[in-house]
Amino acid sequence: MSVSPLIWGITIVVIVALLAFDYFFHIRKAHVPTLREAAVWSAVYVGIAVLFGVLVLFLGGVTMGSEYFAGYITEKALSVDNLFVFLIIIASFGVPREDQQKVLLFGIVFSLIARTGFIFLGAALINSFAWVFYIFGLILLITAGNLLRPGAHGREQTENFTVRLAKKYFHTTGRFDGDKLFTMHNGKKALTPMLLVMLAIGGTDILFALDSIPAIFGLTQNVYIVFTATAFSLMGLRQLYFLIDGLLDRLIYLSWGLAAILAFIGVKLVLHALHENNLPFINGGEPVTVIEISTDLSLGVIIGVLTVTVMASMLSKAGKAQTTINSARRHAASYLDLDYTADLAERERIYRLLTREEEQILEMDPKYRTKTTDIGRIREQITEAHRQHAEYLDR
Repeated sequence: MSVSPLIWGITIVVIVALLAFDYFFHIRKAHVPTLREAAVWSAVYVGIAVLFGVLVLFLGGVTMGSEYFAGYITEKALSVDNLFVFLIIIASFGVPREDQQKVLLFGIVFSLIARTGFIFLGAALINSFAWVFYIFGLILLITAGNLLRPGAHGREQTENFTVRLAKKYFHTTGRFDGDKLFTMHNGKKALTPMLLVMLAIGGTDILFALDSIPAIFGLTQNVYIVFTATAFSLMGLRQLYFLIDGLLDRLIYLSWGLAAILAFIGVKLVLHALHENNLPFINGGEPVTVIEISTDLSLGVIIGVLTVTVMASMLSKAGKAQTTINSARRHAASYLDLDYTADLAERERIYRLLTREEEQILEMDPKYRTKTTDIGRIREQITEAHRQHAEYLDR
């Protein structure tokens, strides 16, 4: 089904309006979103995405609707995985809690722009060269293998190419000045860490697009569905970050689930490439008779794998222990960082979480604590947090 320019125009206007609403009503005034705020707006954006899918199902037919939902769920799962890396980058730059929303919104907008470019480039290549499906399939199979490597979530370096270039050729400062991108430092205009962290996230977004776009093209070649599923999967990602902050570490089997999904889609792409084959060194340039995986089967596999992955992660005792230890590590570092937040209520909230996590660490099976190489360092940070908090109360 072809989509008219009018529908394209309305869709783009709606997406831009949602981003503008997010900025002017949530981001412009720096603040730390409450759990309720994050939950409500996460639900709103998921609801908008589902409502759009229902409209596609009703107006475009079952096939088009199934392709949208399969693409949306896959891209949403990949976006959640990307949040691990965003968390690492934001933490390594020490972005103040109340300014993290601005960084995340920039990441979402940059992702949307970068992925839109890759979508139209990918569509042009597919229309001209059927063998591109072989390349896309290979990319996904390699990505699936990389996700199974130890420390997959930390493989992207914060000091990526764009950040190194900025530090080499421009005057930079190591201190934040609110949410400003530039400030005066030693009498000269300098780039702040706020701009550098945005460059870091922008650079990693390009790498993410190289994984996610082949994945959704493996589910549908309808450019409108690819674009909308990708766009709506990014909507609400900022709120989701604050909603599941701390639970990300709990999803210890997410990489396995995503690896299985990407490998499945990669095989589907290769099978489709064989079905459309025109490479002279494969079957004499003639199509190869192979099974083709339907969209309905793809949707079922994606939902099934993610359900098993999330349930296994949430029920895992090792996952619960890892979540507690990682959260304690992060909250101790945040509490001891005086520049982390100017909001006293937020600092008190972090301290309460830290004390609760300390109790959980003391109660957990010792075998989980011994697996953590820096548990001694975490204990020292917690002790120092207690000392500083006692000093604060005595003032």
